[in-house]
Amino acid sequence: MIIPKRSSGLLLHITSLPSRFGIGDLGPEAYNFCDLLVEAGQRYWQILPLNPTEHEYGNSPYSSHSAFAGNPLLISPELLVKDGLLHDKDLETDKTFSENRVDYKAVVKYKVTLLKKSYHFFKSELPDTIWKDFTLFQKTHRSWLDDFARFAAYKIHFSHKSWVEWPDAIKFREKEAMQELDEDLDEQIEFEEYLQFLVYRQWQKLKDYANKKGITFLGDMPFYVSHDSADVWAHPKYFKLDRDGKPLAVSGVPPDYFSKTGQLWGTPVFDWEALEKHNFDWWLQRIEHNLQLFGLLRLDHFRAFSAYWEVPADEKTAINGKWVKSPGMEILKLIKEKHHPMPIIAEDLGEIDQPVRDLMHKFDLPGMLVLLFAFGDDISTNPYAPHNHTVNSIVYTGTHDNTTTRGWYEKVASKEDKHRLSEYSNHKLNANNVADVMMHLALGSVAQLAILPVQDVLRLGADAVMNIPSTSKGNWEWRLQKNQFGQQQIKHLYEMTALYGRCDPEKTSINNL
Repeated sequence: MIIPKRSSGLLLHITSLPSRFGIGDLGPEAYNFCDLLVEAGQRYWQILPLNPTEHEYGNSPYSSHSAFAGNPLLISPELLVKDGLLHDKDLETDKTFSENRVDYKAVVKYKVTLLKKSYHFFKSELPDTIWKDFTLFQKTHRSWLDDFARFAAYKIHFSHKSWVEWPDAIKFREKEAMQELDEDLDEQIEFEEYLQFLVYRQWQKLKDYANKKGITFLGDMPFYVSHDSADVWAHPKYFKLDRDGKPLAVSGVPPDYFSKTGQLWGTPVFDWEALEKHNFDWWLQRIEHNLQLFGLLRLDHFRAFSAYWEVPADEKTAINGKWVKSPGMEILKLIKEKHHPMPIIAEDLGEIDQPVRDLMHKFDLPGMLVLLFAFGDDISTNPYAPHNHTVNSIVYTGTHDNTTTRGWYEKVASKEDKHRLSEYSNHKLNANNVADVMMHLALGSVAQLAILPVQDVLRLGADAVMNIPSTSKGNWEWRLQKNQFGQQQIKHLYEMTALYGRCDPEKTSINNL
């Protein structure tokens, strides 16, 4: 079992942390949150993918132009000052950012200007220690960094057009043409590498700090990658593309109870035969890269490791797709050769068939149990209901794709759902106590790990939702305000956590009641 002891943690993405720069980052508030987790008796901090986000894809961390790069918006200006790469006066601005929501356009404009200033200072001063660290970073991450930095610089040069619209010589990666363009864009390419150096430098320091405090990061890896990405441009043979580089088939999920036409995600599907000829090298590199970043890794859309829904690229909906088997078994076997037990969690939500369950069982991978799905009319047999939980699982009140527990109670749950939860928990429910009731059920579960969204700890309503699937506006913006997760909430969370044996109970006041 990959969770060594009965534990709990909180779900909060880095962008949701407080900061005075319009978006959460890897700076002082991230370290402060680590301290608060320890104080609250937590052992895990779950976050969303750290990859770069783009405005045209709704700023989703699940739709990125790189499967390996980090998001420069997470770079802390305050830590740049501490490293001597900016001055305090550089952080002064007349711009006032919202404390409640991320305004991505405003943040990008401000941070890019600041980061360019830092880069020019870095180039002019060439601080010896940091320069050596930078060159070591370039060498260590060369397998993906060179192509990513080129891709990012080329995108700017070609007015942010998709790589399939670039001149053929660059689109098809002709060596001489790329070398000539690299010379013209030398500074922009190095700037992109510098940004990645800063992200990874700050992330590693935060991770080291958290680990020393007994906090493990639980990260997330999407299954698919965006078509307009460094990965597809650099490795077109690993995807089902036509001669012009456009997708022949795309991803999605079939029609179900929630959608008569299914969901058409539009990302290119993998050419597994080509990948197998190269021993799945890109996939293994990608997973190994993520396992270096996180103590535990959640594989999003895990069912695609068994079979995935493939849709012809010219279709307007997902109706006319088909199930295609994937070599998840072979990939997981190769991972297991290096990592045993594998520090991997399977995102197994939705319609899951027996082959997926068999795959999880073979590799002893824990799945996810979401309490918001537990209180329908099938509660006695519902796998999400606490009496049906298993030890090798991760229990959640809800995820980043759900509304908050209070939001569910106020706007989603039927009268019958509320009655069943009330009967099940033996509590008279209202909007003010429903999150607490649900957290008690999660922490009391036999599941080895319980994860609570911070919004539920704070008893927040639907306006604090992180993402509403199938919508493109207003997502990924919610932010925790400074001191909102305070001593009252920390004490309450610690006492609940200790009550259910998920932390060291020595400090709790429960024993003195």
